[in-house]
Amino acid sequence: MLIEGAHHFSLAVGDIEKARGFYTRLLGLSEIERPDFGLPGIWYQAGSVQLHLIQTPDGVDVGTAAPALTPLAQHVAFEISDYEAMHGRLEEAGVEMLATGNEVGQIFVRDPDGNTVEFIQPGGRLGRR
Repeated sequence: MLIEGAHHFSLAVGDIEKARGFYTRLLGLSEIERPDFGLPGIWYQAGSVQLHLIQTPDGVDVGTAAPALTPLAQHVAFEISDYEAMHGRLEEAGVEMLATGNEVGQIFVRDPDGNTVEFIQPGGRLGRR
């Protein structure tokens, strides 16, 4: 097989500090070392996959986020081990969610830049490995 697995996903953000508040402080992802590319950004380790956030320069359009929260939008998905804990944390923070319930095990949210993010608990009806 030519592809061994997923290495990283990249999302464009408008304000790296707002993004840090969401991904580091709210979600608890661990920041990892990132080379200096001349653009602000943050890299995270999420299990065996990395998430790369890149702050877009003023005037650069990298696409439009979905106008509303929908699972049809392009998104990244993070595996979670405790659906209820994640749901409670997002609810406490006032984050808009589309949640399928513990049986199915999916929660969809948007980050401060409108990027759609999914959390999925393996073992749920759709999250089985």
